[in-house]
Amino acid sequence: MRTISENLIGSFKTHLLNEEKSASTLEKYIHDCTVFSVWLGSRTMSKELVLEYKQGIMQKLAPASVNAVISSLNSFFEFCDRVDCKIKSVKIQKQIFASSEKELTKSDYEKLLKAALNNGNERLFYLMQTICSTGIRVSELKFITVEAVESREAFINCKGKMRVVMLTKQLCKILKEYVKRNKIIRGPVFVTRTGRPLNRSNIWADMKKLCDSAGVSKDKVFPHNLRHLFAKTYYSLHKDIVRLADILGHASVNTTRIYTMESGEIHRQQIQELNLLYQQIKK
Repeated sequence: MRTISENLIGSFKTHLLNEEKSASTLEKYIHDCTVFSVWLGSRTMSKELVLEYKQGIMQKLAPASVNAVISSLNSFFEFCDRVDCKIKSVKIQKQIFASSEKELTKSDYEKLLKAALNNGNERLFYLMQTICSTGIRVSELKFITVEAVESREAFINCKGKMRVVMLTKQLCKILKEYVKRNKIIRGPVFVTRTGRPLNRSNIWADMKKLCDSAGVSKDKVFPHNLRHLFAKTYYSLHKDIVRLADILGHASVNTTRIYTMESGEIHRQQIQELNLLYQQIKK
């Protein structure tokens, strides 16, 4: 295999489907490989060119995003029996605190809820509360069904793993009232006007529309940040990262630690509390 054809990328997609990769992973891998294919053009693929491509995207993307692309390409190279083209990921120093500019606080969350109600978007009002009070991924929202609300348990099937998410009595109460008003008898609670489950882009766009009226920075407003807020709040109360990893569906607590990082301002306060600075001694 010297160049990359559409048929080859199509075969790779079939391979990923057979490997039972999640829809989001499949979409990401195919997108990354297609972009690389366009960049490569008719040139013969080689490790030198792959390294050149790596240097190019490092000028445009954050290190974590670069590594995500590299992961996609390396998987593709393995599929094509071109392991000679595989490259190393970018080394990233472990970050010990979160960026406050991108961290959604509880106050921000409450402002978004208020804005959703004021804008007449009842569906988004309850949807955000559902994600934030359960910690589910936005892609798992389809498993919050009328049946799950009745049983107060949602059976989540994500990335080939099953887990049970408990729904609180209060959440079930408000969702029962919501589905009754909207005449949703069975299946997913949050659907489009045609009855199809909402997707990530629908939710993302609706949340972004709230930013101006809520007075919350658009850099903070993503569906996934609701999951992060759940994780931070849970950890601050219970300090049980192993249990939190189970609730979030993480295979490793190292992933969970990213969710529980404090902001830089809190980190600064913690350092200051060490009280190891002294005023200049007067002579």
